[in-house]
This record gives sequence, structure tokens and C-alpha cells, in this order.
Amino acid sequence: MVSDVEIYDKIFLSYGKILYRLNKENITRKDGSKITMKDLMQAIHIMLEKHPTCRWRSERMRSKRFYVLVEGYAWLLQVYFQKEKPQLDADIDFFLDRIRQYKELLKLESNRKFGYKEMTISELTKYFEKSKLTVQRGIAKMLVEGYSEYKYHQDGKTVIKVEGVEWLCKNVFKRKYLELLEQYKMELTEKYIEAGYPYDHFF
Repeated sequence: MVSDVEIYDKIFLSYGKILYRLNKENITRKDGSKITMKDLMQAIHIMLEKHPTCRWRSERMRSKRFYVLVEGYAWLLQVYFQKEKPQLDADIDFFLDRIRQYKELLKLESNRKFGYKEMTISELTKYFEKSKLTVQRGIAKMLVEGYSEYKYHQDGKTVIKVEGVEWLCKNVFKRKYLELLEQYKMELTEKYIEAGYPYDHFF
């Protein structure tokens, strides 16, 4: 029978073990230099700031040392230390992939609806937490891309259809899209835990 300690050792990594793995796999900083413990601690700090709800770091009670969940290690590898794409795009791709993996494991087939709805420019500024000018620029980009059918006028107001709000979210205001993906990923994580799989809840 596998003990809690053995499970913990498999799903949580110490900072030293993470640094060892990164260096062994020749993962480097953007300038090509070797990753140091200082670099790693900064990366983990940013990880926790960006995604606090994911609970990727935990403290082993007896030792008072911090450990990172393997999923957090994957984020460091695939998002923070990768060099192929902008970090925001890599972040979105990471959460899309995690969602896919959770759904496959839990045998869930339905796609998530993020509750997009038709909105006026005023409503969009609140939804995306952006200025009116920034939202208007986003809409202009959408029109240039050939999606004029996503916009119409009613009672003297510009209205963006559901498809348009989704397009803006995925292509312009990506941080909002990432926020929605993270929320969905954590909903799936809770189902994963309920199904008896280890995450951060058993010690």
C-alpha cells in the first residue's frame, strides 16, 4: 500500500529538486545562462502572483519547507522558462492543455460555456476592466479581421454579439480569457480531488 508520504514525494518537488531537473534538462534563462536558485525563487514568486487559486505551492508541516506541486513545475517549464512564444500565449496554451487532460481523465465530454453574452461598449469596459478607448480599439481590430457581422447598432448604441465578445476575449483581451480558463481548470481540479486523486489535500 502506498503511503501518504510516498504520494507526497511523487507529486511535490522541493526547490532543490526542481533546480536540479531544470539544469539537467538544460533549461536556461532567456539569455542562455544557467538557472540559479535566485532565478527559480523569482519564477515561483511570479507563478504564485499570477495563479494563486491553483495552490501550486505547499508547506510540509514538520519541516517548514515549501514544495511545489508537479503541476506547478510543469507551469514553470512550459510557461515561465519557455522561449518559443509570448508568456501570456504560453499560459493560455498551458491551461487549455491542463483542461483537456483533466477532462480526459474524468471522462467529461461537454465543452465549457463561459457565459458570454451580447454587450454594449459600456458593458465591455466593465467586463474586460479596460477603458472605452481600449475596447473601441479592440472592436476595430475585430472588424479589420473581417468580423463585422459581430457588431450591430440598437437604440443608438453599439452592441457586440456573443460571438464577438468571445472573439475579443480570445484574441484581444487575453488576460480575461486566461482568468476564465483558470477558473474552469480549478473547477475540474475539485472534481479530480473528489474522484480520489491526489492534489494538495491529503496531508
